Amino acid sequence: MVEAAIVLSLFLVLMFGIMELGLVMYDKAVITNASREAARSGIALRSPVLTTAQIQNVATNYCGTYVVGFKSGQTCTTTAIPQPPDAYGIPLKVTVTYNYYYAVFGNLLTLLPGGTFPYPLALSATTTMYME
Repeated sequence: MVEAAIVLSLFLVLMFGIMELGLVMYDKAVITNASREAARSGIALRSPVLTTAQIQNVATNYCGTYVVGFKSGQTCTTTAIPQPPDAYGIPLKVTVTYNYYYAVFGNLLTLLPGGTFPYPLALSATTTMYME
């Protein structure tokens, strides 16, 4: 029984750690794609050109749909460098940031000495595209 308790506890820590890492990687991919989608919509040729707020809304809506969050009311923060209406050849830079709160190990990681694990984990993605 003692041996099973030790092995089971280590196995559960390992399994939850793998699940947590998978969720972090998934959320990182989501915010990367959100910045890419927002930049793509910002450089697309249309009349009138999207405003900075509309470009930021594209990324925020994408994050709101696909990101997996464990803290209620949490959203992505998006910044976009404003584009002039005739911005051909000028880069549009969109940055999306998201604070990932650990699902399982959040409170346990704050107890570790030295603060080796950041809580929350700040994820960020930047995409730069040129209007052509």
